[in-house]
Amino acid sequence: MKKSAIGYEFEHIQWYDFFNAYEKGVQKMEKHVQQFVQDLEFGDKQRRYDAFLQLMEITKEQVDWAYDVWETLIHYLSHKDNHMRAIAAQLLCQLAKSDREKRIVQDFKHVLEVTKDKRFVTARHSLQSLWKIGLVGEEQQSIVMEGLRARYEECIHEKNTTLIRYDIIVSLKKWYDVKSDNKIKDLANTLIELEEDEKYQKKYRKEWRGLL
Repeated sequence: MKKSAIGYEFEHIQWYDFFNAYEKGVQKMEKHVQQFVQDLEFGDKQRRYDAFLQLMEITKEQVDWAYDVWETLIHYLSHKDNHMRAIAAQLLCQLAKSDREKRIVQDFKHVLEVTKDKRFVTARHSLQSLWKIGLVGEEQQSIVMEGLRARYEECIHEKNTTLIRYDIIVSLKKWYDVKSDNKIKDLANTLIELEEDEKYQKKYRKEWRGLL
């Protein structure tokens, strides 16, 4: 067991308490959902991917079992397998709407860290999901806006600067399309103005289709 920046990194999460709770009637998951969660850790690559897709579909709506898997997903953010890190980040973003206790406010920094993952595909999938957290409430909106602003500014020193910035601008547009909050539009405009390359400024503005 290895110490990571956000806790302990487990090769396999211990599921004893998880299933014990289910047997006692505390677990709110339906059996097929429970199987999907189990397949994330113990299934082969195809079963894991299929389970992930199913869980992403289910969690488009609020669910009452978010806290049954929350800490497990937090641990997965530092899993040795980059696919598991990406899965955890995306599911936590999706589960934010079911997070009545606002745990994501404290745990957001851990999700944000995955947007800097050494595997860029993992970082990118995580970054593209962050805006969903901002749909939930004012406090969540604030931390996401600050997180995206920070990533946009600090990525100037990273290898994939233009892709990161593009993903952030596109994410803000998706967010604005749902919420129609001028704070989101203003942030997008502010960030685009920071881009010194006129070619990329035009590319980013194009995603907003004349709204900026």
